Amino acid sequence: MPSKIENYALIGDGETAALVGSDGSLDWLCLPRFDSAACFAALLGTPEHGRWRIAPRSPVRRLTRRYRTGTLVLETEFETDEGIVALVDCMPLRNGAADVLRLVEGRRGCVPMVMDLAVRFDYGSLIPWVHRLADGTLLAVCGPDQLALRTPVPVRGEGFHTVAEFDVTADARIPFHLVWTPSHLPPGPPMDAAVAIATTERRWRGWLAECRIDKGVPHPEMVRRSLLTLKALTYAPTGGIAAAPTTSLPETLGGERNWDYRFCWLRDAALTLHALVGAGHLGEAEAWRRWLLRAVAGSPTQIRPLYGLAGEHRTPETILPWLPGYEGAAPVRIGNAAGVQLQIDVFGEVMDALYAAHRVGLPPLPEAWAMARAMMGHLEKVWQEPDEGIWEIRGTRRHFVHSKVMVWVAFDRALRVAEESGLDGPLERWRGLRAMIFEEICTRGFDPLRGCFTQSYGRPELDASLLRMPLVGFLPADDERVRGTVEAIECGLMEDGLVLRYRPDAGLEGMPPTREGTFLACTAWLGEVYALQGRRAEANAVLDRLVGIANDVGLLAEEYDTVARRQVGNFPQAFSHLGLVGLALRLGLATDMSDLSRRGADPSTAGGPDARHGLC
Repeated sequence: MPSKIENYALIGDGETAALVGSDGSLDWLCLPRFDSAACFAALLGTPEHGRWRIAPRSPVRRLTRRYRTGTLVLETEFETDEGIVALVDCMPLRNGAADVLRLVEGRRGCVPMVMDLAVRFDYGSLIPWVHRLADGTLLAVCGPDQLALRTPVPVRGEGFHTVAEFDVTADARIPFHLVWTPSHLPPGPPMDAAVAIATTERRWRGWLAECRIDKGVPHPEMVRRSLLTLKALTYAPTGGIAAAPTTSLPETLGGERNWDYRFCWLRDAALTLHALVGAGHLGEAEAWRRWLLRAVAGSPTQIRPLYGLAGEHRTPETILPWLPGYEGAAPVRIGNAAGVQLQIDVFGEVMDALYAAHRVGLPPLPEAWAMARAMMGHLEKVWQEPDEGIWEIRGTRRHFVHSKVMVWVAFDRALRVAEESGLDGPLERWRGLRAMIFEEICTRGFDPLRGCFTQSYGRPELDASLLRMPLVGFLPADDERVRGTVEAIECGLMEDGLVLRYRPDAGLEGMPPTREGTFLACTAWLGEVYALQGRRAEANAVLDRLVGIANDVGLLAEEYDTVARRQVGNFPQAFSHLGLVGLALRLGLATDMSDLSRRGADPSTAGGPDARHGLC
């Protein structure tokens, strides 16, 4: 059985990532990209579906682990009766081949160790042919893939595994180097583990040194860890940002809501860009803007809510029947059928991100405005249609209030870009549409008897996405309708200080009634609204709660099950980390949040983007 989700740590090289359990088992790795087939898939099955474990042979009395400061280099220390040994895990930032380095360091005594390597290509379904080269390299080959293992430790084959036993004395350093290359090429070159790890540390710290974390930002180390995690989820060759490095980690333990998140959602990527820009990383903003222009190039009628890492349009969803799923949560899915959904909120997310890039001084790109105008022209035709919404409901489309709010954001930001840059566009028509959409939302999306906005037009359900209304400037945070919505969410969607997206146990069209965890990004949005309302103590308490949920190395999944007291959903999740960063940056502003929340009383431009946390 795999470890608990929160017992994993992330290592990555800017193009893919691996999950390493606190037991020393590397249980998930897709090569050569985040969305490639896994060669270690024990996370979704058993050790026979692929893993690489290095650990003490004797019982572990005490275990501690940490990331080396400012890096994605993981250090796990095991204490046994025989002594203390450390396992250092690292993926050097990519320079051709894909490498995984595991360095065993003796700290005290003499500790007997074991290694168990089971390579299984194509998500655990294919056992490779393993043979030894003249230089001692062990080569595992299957179809287009090959993995080469180099180590001074004698290894042997046993039941389609490669195993070893060895002792580690104080001050000894024993390297294990696994390198992936296409099978038609020679294996990747040898690597000095200690030198490569030191180089990788310098590169991560150099990137983090560019972060602008102002004095007064609470939990600055957790913010830095979240930013490193967001950077680790960025596919370096293209600038695309993956929502998570995993697939099918369940939203409900033992349930069926198991989705593949190894793709670039326009929404998630745009919000991630806000977090990175807010911390001063303009290079990522420019790379993402260029990724966006390539991804959505073509007819605006074909804009999708999600794309592949390089902008691929097709993300067909299939089921892998040979994998039993994480703790039996089946089916295991690869690909994501949500790619063909209509989610009109993404138009607003994209325009908001482009406006943020404009406000922080990225040089204008003529093709960006041409793309934006074409996109807005298409939005004029479809904004009145029902859609699947931010939560990708797999049922009957609805007029989701959050979707309509983000349509308002799209027209608002398009107008602002045009007005501030002197760009051409049908500005009067956009102003009229912005005012019309505002009025429609406030009329059809508001329940006057309960004094709150609802999930969709004409229905009573609540939805935590409504918390974004003041965050995107649709209404001031102290507007009585916003206050009423916050109170309704506090009463109807909160568990143990955390926020549910909606009430899935009530049942939604096309989806069976179920229970899911609280949604960590939504919890961060509530904290931001508290801050805008001047409720700083409550906002700080929300941030403290999120930080307390993070695991021992500062990582967050998508959700938290308040009954099982466990993290659930794909891990680590960009949405959760960017929510935490946004809340911390907002709390770090010196300006009184209650003043910011009152800016912009004109109902056609209420709030506006300057109600955000210094990103615009």
